[in-house]
Amino acid sequence: MTEEFDEMYGTFKALLDSFPPAEAVKRLERLGISPEIIQQIRGRHEQQTIRIKELEEPHAVVLGNRDTWYTGPHAKDKCWPAIVDLLHKDGWPQEPAIKSLDDSSTRVVSLLNHPKEKAFSTRGLVVGYVQSGKTTNFTSVMAKAADRGYKLFIVLAGIHNGLRRQTQARLVQQLVEPNPSMWSQLTGLDKDFTPQENPASYFGRSNKTHVLCVVKKNATVLRKLARWLDKASDYLGDCPALIIDDEADQATVATKSINPLILNIMSSLPRSAYVGYTASPFANLLIDPSAEDLYPKDFVVNLPKPAGHFGTEVLFGRYALDGEDPEQVDDGYDMIRSVPADDVSCVRPETRADVEGFEPIITETLRKSVEYFWLVTAARRVRGTGTSHSTMLIHTSVNTAVHNSFERPLKHLRDRTARSLTDAELLARLRGLWERETDRVPAEDFGEAKVSFEQLVPELPGVLDSCRVIMDNSSSEDRLDYENGSVVAIAVGGNTLSRGLTLEGLSVSYFVRAVSAYDTLLQMGRWFGFRNGYADLPRIWMTDELAEWFRHLATVESEMRRDIDIYMTEDETPLTFAVRLRTHPALRVTAAAKMRDAVTASSSYGGKRVQTHYFHTNADWLRGNIDAARALVAASVANAVRVSERSAEGRYVFRGVPHEVVTDFLSRYKFHEESPENDAKLIIDYIRKRVSQARSLGRWNVAVVGLPPKGDEFTFAPGVSLGRNNRARLDLPNPAPDFADIKTLMSRRDAAVDLAGDTAKLNEQEIMDERRKHLPDTGLLVLYPIDKVSAPSPSKRLRAPLNAEEHVIGVGLVFPAPQHGDSTVESYISADLSSVRIEEEDFSLLDGEGA
Repeated sequence: MTEEFDEMYGTFKALLDSFPPAEAVKRLERLGISPEIIQQIRGRHEQQTIRIKELEEPHAVVLGNRDTWYTGPHAKDKCWPAIVDLLHKDGWPQEPAIKSLDDSSTRVVSLLNHPKEKAFSTRGLVVGYVQSGKTTNFTSVMAKAADRGYKLFIVLAGIHNGLRRQTQARLVQQLVEPNPSMWSQLTGLDKDFTPQENPASYFGRSNKTHVLCVVKKNATVLRKLARWLDKASDYLGDCPALIIDDEADQATVATKSINPLILNIMSSLPRSAYVGYTASPFANLLIDPSAEDLYPKDFVVNLPKPAGHFGTEVLFGRYALDGEDPEQVDDGYDMIRSVPADDVSCVRPETRADVEGFEPIITETLRKSVEYFWLVTAARRVRGTGTSHSTMLIHTSVNTAVHNSFERPLKHLRDRTARSLTDAELLARLRGLWERETDRVPAEDFGEAKVSFEQLVPELPGVLDSCRVIMDNSSSEDRLDYENGSVVAIAVGGNTLSRGLTLEGLSVSYFVRAVSAYDTLLQMGRWFGFRNGYADLPRIWMTDELAEWFRHLATVESEMRRDIDIYMTEDETPLTFAVRLRTHPALRVTAAAKMRDAVTASSSYGGKRVQTHYFHTNADWLRGNIDAARALVAASVANAVRVSERSAEGRYVFRGVPHEVVTDFLSRYKFHEESPENDAKLIIDYIRKRVSQARSLGRWNVAVVGLPPKGDEFTFAPGVSLGRNNRARLDLPNPAPDFADIKTLMSRRDAAVDLAGDTAKLNEQEIMDERRKHLPDTGLLVLYPIDKVSAPSPSKRLRAPLNAEEHVIGVGLVFPAPQHGDSTVESYISADLSSVRIEEEDFSLLDGEGA
């Protein structure tokens, strides 16, 4: 019956080509077809007509707060289901991994233009995490776009051959091989783009295949591609194209050769969507939106953080953002090990003149990191889980001559250790190292079983025998290759190991490279990613300064992602709301050329909380702050409208203190110079502008918050004494002299110290709402007396005693939200880098074909 019905339906469609619908129905009746069957034929025809119209004419539905034409995969799709099948075979669970990938890739495709639109030029940006599966996400986006009618797919895969080849292989495996008849390829595994004969044959109506092209961001290669597309210009009007820019902040932004070529390629494609993918989008977010450039004017989206991913915040912790409860912000895992500043000159030449003839010294920390790598590799062999590859990264310099200088001493260390594995002194040292590390980071905390030293010792000879020392840089012939058997390698390198390329089984990193900008620093972190089967074992050796930089960067990332999410939750676009990037006194946000169109954002303290967490520890500096605090309390006692005393709780509140008393204190109190957000001059200027322009902040509540008195109180003024707070410092094995970072000073409860009623259960936002309701124009300043010893509790493994020379005064400020606009203060922060030698990335590869 089905074949007979299909034949009748075909007859009806043929009649419709020559006659109106009513006449076509009459002719079916003359053929003896029953009215019931004719009705079924007409119903089928109407459904087909609607479906064809939906495919050809863009329509929109609301998804989140955006209109879109794409709401997810269809049952008849080919490319996306093939990816799902492959992921299932690789062990990906449906929940949450594949479901999360499906949702996030659908979100990106939903923001593209419908492929049937007459003309479009979309510009978007997708922000992921370093080593978090961005390639799998954009492959999924390509698959879904192909299923809906996008034809040409150009992937800009970094600037090095290694990453381009890796990306080509992944796309062939996940897109081409499952549906080979659906794809044509312009590039191969071992060849970048080479002009093909008769380009029109790829894009003419007779060729129904999708076209895949994976190229480096290299001027020579992109010129070839641009010229080739020009030859096919007559056929590209009917060719919806998706350009994926992997590592979109590298080489794309503000480069004289690459940037114009990408724009040129887009100009030859009447229907094109450009989507940049990066984990460090700082440069992309600072492009001039008014220029004909690649600013993501249409959308910016965050990818969700995958479960089990090791990111900046997980490893280094971060500082609390506005509106967060500082007590809920973690310090990070105890996996960072300190390299003393004195060791740096032993592993990296101090000046360019020292490069020639440089010989690195195997310092105690470098030796310890290498020995720990061998122990980890042995332990992973005992477990037998996760990838069979095991890699250590050593990154001290961008200079290839410096990389090569490590080969001899590292091989000597390996060979000497292999010969001494029966030596009692060596085994005792290795046992001590292993037991210290596994005690500091218990395997049970990560769902793993602890491996005893006795279990891993038998594996050590095989580990050392298979361990290679590889110099992986743009001039080396021996490169990391994970495709031909298990790899155990100590990789010494620079830029070729610093972006995009995955270091399989990376467990130990030794990193002291000097960097100048957020994006460079973040991309150096090859230790980010997934550590299935050995999540308790990774370690990173770096200087304390670099660890602090990464902690700051984790805060910048979190704040940036919170801004980006505004696009998906509020009625804002990248053309109406600019993502803010917090600055740092010793780091640029990105390269100077990429910031030339940036402006200093207006800085407003309205509705925000400011607190101190950096302190000097010398007595003179601390006594000056004690004197300033005591003068403030004395003036508050004398000028307060009312005093709330809760001495049994260790709290006093002086209400209605004139703002001049507060600004006088701020002019005397010394904030640590590495705390740009705690700039006394900016805060004073802000208060005075609010007072003069909005008649707000004229009165303040001044509180002192400590512990209940127990006989050894800190006295601010006669009758104002309380116990000292305990605030341990972050534990840095080689702390800088005269410096302490307590990370968090002010609790959520303290921000409500001057509010009436039970505020203990209020969250951060509820507290600010209460302040807006009851204290709309009143600021809060809180003083904290901190005990100079401040020993940490046993549960705080990442903390150490404060050990200051005098008691410390911490300061917290809570500003009311503005009622009628807000006064702003422009801040300009510039670091003097003239005395610091910074190694910049080498972009000479962009103009030639080699990499």
